[in-house]
Amino acid sequence: MSRIVLDTNSLIQSIPSRSKFRPIWDSFFDGTNHLCVSTEILNEYEEILQRLAGDGVAKDILGAIINNPYTVHIEPSFHFMLIEAAPDDNKFVDCAVAANAKYLVTEDKHYNVLRQVEFPHVDVVGIEEFLQTL
Repeated sequence: MSRIVLDTNSLIQSIPSRSKFRPIWDSFFDGTNHLCVSTEILNEYEEILQRLAGDGVAKDILGAIINNPYTVHIEPSFHFMLIEAAPDDNKFVDCAVAANAKYLVTEDKHYNVLRQVEFPHVDVVGIEEFLQTL
């Protein structure tokens, strides 16, 4: 069982039942992995899901995440501000650090800067690579 942080795009790719990335979503409900979220992350998930799929779908997905026994809700007490090019992405990094997550799953190139940061260490992997670990 590993703690994982998913950026919003990775989450969205993993939800559809016919997506090749669906095993990632399923891994948070069968206990294979723990999904780590903060209030800021949940708010972004909700905003994007509402825009893409409507209020009802967003509410259902957020409810599933929040009520899942394998979801870990973390409120980071420190903000590292490691991603200067896209400051809004720092919420995922801060959550990963605070949760001691094994992976931060993203396709966003802004996170590449983390590969040069020794502390705090965050393992950033692409969604395809993470799927292979399942």
